Amino acid sequence: MAALDIVRIPVLSDNYVWLVHDPESFETMVVDPSVADPVLAEADRRGWPITAIWNTHWHPDHTGGNADIKAKTGCEIIAPAAERERIPTADRLVKDGDRVRLGSHVADVWDVPAHTAGHIAYHFADDAAIFVGDTLFAMGCGRLFEGTAEQMFANMQRLATLDDATRVYCAHEYTLSNARFAVTVDPENRALADRLVAVEAARAAGEPTVPTSIGAERATNPFLRAPTAAELGRIRALKDAA
Repeated sequence: MAALDIVRIPVLSDNYVWLVHDPESFETMVVDPSVADPVLAEADRRGWPITAIWNTHWHPDHTGGNADIKAKTGCEIIAPAAERERIPTADRLVKDGDRVRLGSHVADVWDVPAHTAGHIAYHFADDAAIFVGDTLFAMGCGRLFEGTAEQMFANMQRLATLDDATRVYCAHEYTLSNARFAVTVDPENRALADRLVAVEAARAAGEPTVPTSIGAERATNPFLRAPTAAELGRIRALKDAA
């Protein structure tokens, strides 16, 4: 089975849309298209026909390109079942335990509520990759807009079961601000201090910092490392106020 080709498309101020292509079936899907035109242009440049959109949650900066991409390509839109009313473009609704395919590559759907009530993630176990939307960030986690610290803690615990090498494809370039906050709550963490230096250099050079990995987050992410839901909630409140 050929490896997936995964392309990062920066859009808006700090969003990433992921273009994912299976070279064997030639199927191509888009994760969380904020807007349509840059995605269509990149797919066209590569000669990749877009066959599907996979949404992780309903927020407009993750679904805003759905309708235009669907109109121009006829692609199928897969979205979280719990958010069906907020993603009217959806063709197929999925929930925890369902499976979706891109050619011969299979992704398990995870329910990861907290940022939104019906947020999901797509885990390609055989490809050691997971698309997490706004649930996990490099050294951060999503705001608790529609859920609880207990839910986010459960999400972090589940993500922590993955192998260190698992690549984490999140939807925003928040790494520098997350790192600067993280060192204030975990000041004795040498790996975190070193990572901040590396991230500052990367961003100064205009380089992206995602995808990240479960191993990197296990070592440096205060939300993934939080021992209890109460501690995660405390840290999230501090971050929200920062």
